[in-house]
Amino acid sequence: MGSPPESAKDRAYAFVKERVLDGVYPGGELLSEGEVAAELGLSRTPVREAFLLLEAEGLMRLYPKRGALVVPVSPDEVRDVMETRQVVERHAAARVATRAPEGVIDELQGLVDEQAARAAEGDGAGFVDADRRFHRTLVEGAGNAVLLRLYDTLRDRQRRMGTATVTRDPAAMAAFLAEHRAIIGALRAGNATEASERIERHIAGARARLTR
Repeated sequence: MGSPPESAKDRAYAFVKERVLDGVYPGGELLSEGEVAAELGLSRTPVREAFLLLEAEGLMRLYPKRGALVVPVSPDEVRDVMETRQVVERHAAARVATRAPEGVIDELQGLVDEQAARAAEGDGAGFVDADRRFHRTLVEGAGNAVLLRLYDTLRDRQRRMGTATVTRDPAAMAAFLAEHRAIIGALRAGNATEASERIERHIAGARARLTR
């Protein structure tokens, strides 16, 4: 039995959320229900329902009769997400360095190779997606299901922040690639202290680029 057809609300939700996370609709932009509805060939009602869902997720703020504001990423949000990532990923890097499951480090290397290819193509969105999968693979490799579930709650915020970083600072892609390669080097050497320190500096650097 096939999947049920996508509702108009779900279609509008997916369309708008994708563009918010990818920066097509940047923070501070005011969106009109009518314009989005016309672009999708829908009535305003499902678009309004989608806006309400995105407001509940903290991505939009509704203003009656004016539209929906795409909420900019705040300094507090950047701080909270990056601090959480540092705690989780430092632990994960140490665990992977000392007892990585078979194939994890090779998988990380493959994701770095994919990032390099995306960077060469100027594909910022593809680079950010591979970046997020690199970090998730590291956390998954630690073998702690509770930490992985916690980490997955940051997914949308990570993607949005990553997109904002490479959009405003294209040189970030080359820096991130070099840092990822250094992290893999420490993991292959089995050096837990160096791996943890490198991931901490990497995340701190990403935070600094984003808040510049």
